[in-house]
Amino acid sequence: IVNKKVAIIGMGVSNIPLLDYFYKKNANVTIFDKRNIEDLDKNVIEKVSRYNMGMFLGENHLSNLKGFDIIFRSPSCRPDTKEIVEEVKRGAILTSEIEMLMELCPGKIIGITGSDGKTTTTSLIYEIIKKKGYNCYLGGNIGIPLFTKVDEMTKNDIVILELSSFQLMNMKISPDISVITNITPNHLDIHKSYEEYIDSKKNIFKYQSKDGILILNYDNNITREFEKEAKGKVIFFSSKTKLENGIIYDDGKIKSCENSIRRHILNTKNIYLKGVHNFENICAAIAATAPLVDIDTQVKVISEFKGVHHRLEYVRDVNGVKWYNDSASSSPTRTIAGINAFEEGLTLITGGYDKNLDYTPMAKPIVDKVKTLLLIGQTSEKIYNAVKQEMQKQNKTIEIYKCDSLQECIDIANETTKSGDIVLFSPGSASFDMFKNAYQRGDIFKELVNKIEE
Repeated sequence: IVNKKVAIIGMGVSNIPLLDYFYKKNANVTIFDKRNIEDLDKNVIEKVSRYNMGMFLGENHLSNLKGFDIIFRSPSCRPDTKEIVEEVKRGAILTSEIEMLMELCPGKIIGITGSDGKTTTTSLIYEIIKKKGYNCYLGGNIGIPLFTKVDEMTKNDIVILELSSFQLMNMKISPDISVITNITPNHLDIHKSYEEYIDSKKNIFKYQSKDGILILNYDNNITREFEKEAKGKVIFFSSKTKLENGIIYDDGKIKSCENSIRRHILNTKNIYLKGVHNFENICAAIAATAPLVDIDTQVKVISEFKGVHHRLEYVRDVNGVKWYNDSASSSPTRTIAGINAFEEGLTLITGGYDKNLDYTPMAKPIVDKVKTLLLIGQTSEKIYNAVKQEMQKQNKTIEIYKCDSLQECIDIANETTKSGDIVLFSPGSASFDMFKNAYQRGDIFKELVNKIEE
């Protein structure tokens, strides 16, 4: 890197630490970003100016991507962008902040990906590893950009990374222990096809050695087949099949299985997390940490773990009505899991930015378990049409409201619920039509709910 010509594409959170690093290495750095200067963080602009780095902004920013030794792309920048492909053909090395972190990390890396459940699984793994006394780092899609911490890391440290399909695209290195929670259609507004999305997920284990460990969901047809391509040891988890070997959720209990001998680990009645999808996340976390941590430590952490913000997060009780924030559920499968975590009679607030996903699978759980449906955002019409068809099929009706704002949804939910009811905010869609991200969306929901007068 010293004295090399370096291009950094996209000044997102993950790439900002690169500025300090490359400045210290005396690299010749140029920044590329499709946003205009007024849309960039002022601290970034100040730092680029102070470090005397080049900068190309706006719609045609990549037209100047020529003659670089190394290109660092942000997760939102596709690696097959024409200008990048041409530079790589010419001889440039294409990488990313997260890939470079994995290359330089001297310790063990645990990576988690999947369409749903990865943040809960990642957070659980981190808490279990930390409780055992390891010096560990949490990063990737959550936590802080860990590239800033590389110089502090030792061979005894453990790095836990939540990895998205965008981060995994074009990746040429895999973690020591890799977890894939499940794979269902997602991000099809950005990926060219479902196949491309699946292939990007495979990179989490594709470059493992024979000493690598791969944790897979046995109940998911796609992840189950990955066993055939794995180079290292495969451990399955399941909530539907009594495996001969692996970790299972069965009859209210989490169990480990070895040569068909089952060992009870914990009773799900004694934990805070609810829903079969969360019990599957627990199975994955137990499998991933088993090589490093004893069962007693695992059970203690899982029993005390209250969940992740914006994932079936209890907000408050208003006149006997319990309100839950599930804003991080940005796909239909995750909202279905949220619905199924509760009994019948739900009031559901759903809808958001359209990622070109199929919403028909949401219809049956909604008609079966929801009494009042409040729709918002770009996907509201898709969800409405799917639910309408399912109501006709079942010869059943539920109350449906189309709303213009989250405030309107909350007002109607507050007016139409009674003591003993549950209101679940689970969009099943991304947030970008009305909000900066899913966390801002969830924070605003909680803020509005906390303003309801009793």
